Amino acid sequence: MTIRKQSSRSLRATAAVVILAIAGAALAWFLTAPQPLDAAALPAHEPDVANGERIFYVGGCASCHADPKAEGDDKLKLGGGRELNTDFGVFRVPNISPDPETGIGGWSTLDFVNAVTRGVSPGGANLYPAFPYTSYARMKLGDVIDLKAFMETLPPVSNRVAGHDLGFPFNIRRGVGLWKWRYLSTAPVLALADPAPSVARGQYLVEGPGHCGECHTSRDALGGMQTDKWLAGAPNPEGRGTIPNITPKGLSWSEDEIVDTFKTGFTPNFDTLGGSMTSVQASLSHLADDDLRAIAAYLKAVPPLPDAVKRRSGSN
Repeated sequence: MTIRKQSSRSLRATAAVVILAIAGAALAWFLTAPQPLDAAALPAHEPDVANGERIFYVGGCASCHADPKAEGDDKLKLGGGRELNTDFGVFRVPNISPDPETGIGGWSTLDFVNAVTRGVSPGGANLYPAFPYTSYARMKLGDVIDLKAFMETLPPVSNRVAGHDLGFPFNIRRGVGLWKWRYLSTAPVLALADPAPSVARGQYLVEGPGHCGECHTSRDALGGMQTDKWLAGAPNPEGRGTIPNITPKGLSWSEDEIVDTFKTGFTPNFDTLGGSMTSVQASLSHLADDDLRAIAAYLKAVPPLPDAVKRRSGSN
């Protein structure tokens, strides 16, 4: 009788463990699943190519997706192919030209919106956040649709880019879904109290399409931005120097000086912008003064923070 009771208890314990394991696996499967928008979420919107061009230059798309040595109109050939060496492995920048075979020419509007704002590929897989969709998630969907309309006017580039080279466990895309639960949000980074219209406009441009925090904000061990150190500088992902603090504590330039630097590439200290900011400035120089002034107004309105990392030579 005692043996039977012990056997019964053992079976119940085993069953409980199996049930818990199944429940845990089901929860993990749910939490890691891509979360795309459906077609009903898209607004009724007539694409505005001119606004799409503006958003293209705010986002500096050519900075990553064009050949680094490209000049003039070649900067609009977004064939990708650059390699980004990170602590997680090598990410290869994709072809986002309208080529239907090797680029995104075959993507629907919904495909594009989901990739840009939700980090989900047309095939339903999680995209890696080397693509800054954690910032683009804050974009207005109308602006994303306009961006696609402009990009469709660009030259198609036939260039099949190889996949990423990542070690375990980072090569498991499904795991990115869990990362998104922690870091993907449509909410503004800063809760500014009753900002002036220019500051609010600048906040949208900086926190959303401009994705300035992706470089100028330090990250935690999982690669998420430390928003309590927003724009206070970060290690240079290219390995040399640091990305500077652009809060008012680290950037003492006036709004006019910031605008002039964006337009010309020359700093108030009679120096020039260097490193990755060279291509960023080249994109920003295409913007109207109102947009540049809005960005400058926001940068002067963010909380002044000390440098998040010690500055080293070679900083941008």
